[in-house]
Amino acid sequence: MKLVMFDMDGTLIDTQALIVEHMTTTFAEAGLDVPPPGAVRRIIGLSLPRAMLQLLGRDDHALAEQLSERYRAHYRGSLVAAEGREGLFPGAREALEILGARPEMVMGIATGKGLHGVHRLTQLHNIAHHFVTLQTPDNNPSKPHPGMMLQAMAETGAEKHRTVIVGDTTFDMEMGKAAGARAIGVTWGYHDAVELRSAGADMLVEGYEDLPAAIDSILEN
Repeated sequence: MKLVMFDMDGTLIDTQALIVEHMTTTFAEAGLDVPPPGAVRRIIGLSLPRAMLQLLGRDDHALAEQLSERYRAHYRGSLVAAEGREGLFPGAREALEILGARPEMVMGIATGKGLHGVHRLTQLHNIAHHFVTLQTPDNNPSKPHPGMMLQAMAETGAEKHRTVIVGDTTFDMEMGKAAGARAIGVTWGYHDAVELRSAGADMLVEGYEDLPAAIDSILEN
């Protein structure tokens, strides 16, 4: 059994603009310095409370939780207006269909999003049927802790050397390597190629058209 785990934001789905927009609103309403867009992009992939702590720059867990709740409320309140702003990256659907047709391979998601958001987006894009395991901060530590990967392997019975994470951030690469799995970095997301390599990426891909072959190569070696 081969297991391919996908990150969501920045890997499968382009949510950058919405995340930056709602972070800006959340911090402004709280009377705090608004983090620049580049700083917000850096934390995409972490669980929301951990992301807030990093943006705050101080160890104020109570405030981070308050900001997380404000952010969630803004995001939920914008879903109707946000229609069309959470699109799949080009080629993602086709790659999932190719990989999903392989009888020896299963797929899952490991994301900083909550489980409700994962269900909403996978159903919105009609891709939910591709994934047999969904790992989120609802029941796991935030990336880069390896918990999401380890839980996915336990659920599917996949061995470490036959498991790979596909993601766009250093958090994904570090999570995968800490779990003993392989890691493929995608260059269309929020961290650059040099950072992904430094964080342990075994391979980089520049487009979804290259991903199935990259997965075959990395899991056969």
